[in-house]
Amino acid sequence: MPELSSRRPQLIIWDCDGVLIDSESIVARVHARALNRIGLHISAKKILQKFAGASDKDLYASFERALGRPLPNDYHATVQEGIAQLYRSILEPTVGIRDVLGIVGSRIKICVASNSSPEKLRLGLAVTDLDRWFLPHVFSAAQVAKGKPAPDLFLFAANELGVAAPDCLVVEDSVNGVRAGVRAGMKVVGFSMHSQDRDDQTRRLLAEGAVAVAHDPVELLDLIDRSG
Repeated sequence: MPELSSRRPQLIIWDCDGVLIDSESIVARVHARALNRIGLHISAKKILQKFAGASDKDLYASFERALGRPLPNDYHATVQEGIAQLYRSILEPTVGIRDVLGIVGSRIKICVASNSSPEKLRLGLAVTDLDRWFLPHVFSAAQVAKGKPAPDLFLFAANELGVAAPDCLVVEDSVNGVRAGVRAGMKVVGFSMHSQDRDDQTRRLLAEGAVAVAHDPVELLDLIDRSG
């Protein structure tokens, strides 16, 4: 496992949901409502526990296996509409994250790499006014063959910004995201602020190869400062 205090990163790759924005409970709520409507009885809490960090492709495949049949043709559109409505009305950025981006973004390249669909990703950043820190460097799993936990997305993002994998630092809140960063040969810092069980999430992220885990943006900034 790489040391936290090795060379300073040239690029910080940020996950979005659960790191930059407090969105995962919103997304889980919309999916749970839609799934219960078509006969798959599952709670938002269970979706958060089992599928945090999954790409839409993997998420839908899991739902179809549990349901025993394909999802309705309009499932994706219905869910995206429900998410968009809640994003516009109640979505908030992670408290304190703007301050971190203001400090870090002035001295290190930054980008976003998320398993979210391009539409949901860009909307989440736009309604929280975080897109100004990242555009045009916002990358979705839809742009690569395989989303997280495969390393493809992180490697794609690094290549787009002209930075070698060992010179990247990834900030992730999910097991899939940490796995992807480690497989890409990047240093990964975990983030557990929005987890329902921070201690358990911390243990899981460290077990997957995160060099450290921050519980809030203040700790996160300290870890970034110490990473080089």
